[in-house]
Amino acid sequence: MAKSPVAEQFKLLELQAFDSRLKALATRLKQLEQDPRLPPLTAGVTEARVAVTEAAFARDEVRKSLTGLEDEVAGLDARIERDNVRLNAGGLSKDLVALQKDIEGLERLKGSKEDTELELMEQLEEAETLLTERQETLAGAESALAEVQAELGALAAEAAQERAGVAGERDGFAATIEPGLVALYQKTLERRGVGAARLFHGHSEGSGMDLSPGDLAEVRAAAEDDVVYCPDSGVILVRSPEWN
Repeated sequence: MAKSPVAEQFKLLELQAFDSRLKALATRLKQLEQDPRLPPLTAGVTEARVAVTEAAFARDEVRKSLTGLEDEVAGLDARIERDNVRLNAGGLSKDLVALQKDIEGLERLKGSKEDTELELMEQLEEAETLLTERQETLAGAESALAEVQAELGALAAEAAQERAGVAGERDGFAATIEPGLVALYQKTLERRGVGAARLFHGHSEGSGMDLSPGDLAEVRAAAEDDVVYCPDSGVILVRSPEWN
């Protein structure tokens, strides 16, 4: 059985207090990373970005169609102008009649395309309006997410700074304890999650339970400088003056 002076064993309780605080801070940091506000806000931003992409694509498609139609109308204008020049230049009567009919057909086609052009212009205006609305929605979603992230980031930085300070104090204090005892404590901490706890009036603060009469008898039989363990939780039991 490992041995260590009683005074050294009592230091383990303070060391455990440091480690309990470090564990609480680690839990706090994890809670901040998993803040329940983040998933819906992140999903909202993703959804808004998809909506903006879709609206931009729809706007571009209408704009492309309108540009193509404008090119077609410009081409018809050029043909009509050329035909009018030929018509005004005169020629055979039969050719002039055919040319006049061609011009009339081009004018009707141009008029039809200009009607479609107006419809596309209205569609483009609607598409631009929808895109603007979705961009504003995205900006709002990103702002809400950034606000929460900034809040959580500040809290995480504060917790991390505190953890660093506690860890420094803990290491400094651990250096004052007998190395062999610290090694036993550290091994127990890694295996059990708690390294040491007090035994007070027969009650183990490691397990939260009273020791059985048989277990108490074994503890009583141990020397004062023996390192004893809780039979239920497996942590090192630090016996107070009124431990039994």
